[in-house]
Amino acid sequence: MKINYKITIEYLGKGFVGWQIQKKGNSVQSIIEKALSKVLKKNIKVIGSGRTDAGVNALEQSANFFCDNKIKNSFKFLTSVNYFLSKFPISITSIKRKKLNFHARHSAKKRVYEYVITNRKFKLALDENRTWLVKNLLEIKKMKKGANYFLGTHNFSAFRASTCSASNPVRKISKFNIKKVKDKIFILVESKSFLQKQVRSMVGCLKYVGENKWKPEKIKKILKLKKRSFCAPPAPPEGLYLKKVFY
Repeated sequence: MKINYKITIEYLGKGFVGWQIQKKGNSVQSIIEKALSKVLKKNIKVIGSGRTDAGVNALEQSANFFCDNKIKNSFKFLTSVNYFLSKFPISITSIKRKKLNFHARHSAKKRVYEYVITNRKFKLALDENRTWLVKNLLEIKKMKKGANYFLGTHNFSAFRASTCSASNPVRKISKFNIKKVKDKIFILVESKSFLQKQVRSMVGCLKYVGENKWKPEKIKKILKLKKRSFCAPPAPPEGLYLKKVFY
């Protein structure tokens, strides 16, 4: 009898080629599959809620896998799996039995990403590889005004990677919040799904707005033009976190 389990995963993206298994390099998915297979003594394949890019972090990535035996002691199981993950900045923080038709990707109703910028003149010590250091002063009010143009349903062709394989570039952004706490700027974006590099591309454009290189209204113009060449360079991956997946 097959049993379907959902796991929640936390990881630091630096040093990985991303979530998805690639021909070369370590992926988060491959490392987790190896750890699960060792504990369950069977070849285990996991299905992730989304494919985070190389260098992107996760606070609560979700995935599911099938196995033949019931996991009776979840604490003991997680302790064993995390032992095999101890060499990597990856931790499985929870496990829950789900119905057989549960699918980490297709069953997701909403995904929340958060991008973190450190806005100061001096180098990072504690937050290196965890936030984007922007030394020019960013004007939060203008960034918020620019972010409002992203809300709602739009064609995001200008804000996706050239390698994006999604057949439909239309996405609905249900929430886009920006707040500043001391020298940190937190940008939270919510949608059912995102295009490849969409969040990082939006943040890159808002950085230009915050630096007064662009007026906030330019965001609206770029959305209408639908051409990648008009987009600002995407923000680096280390500041991006998959914060939560809702089902």
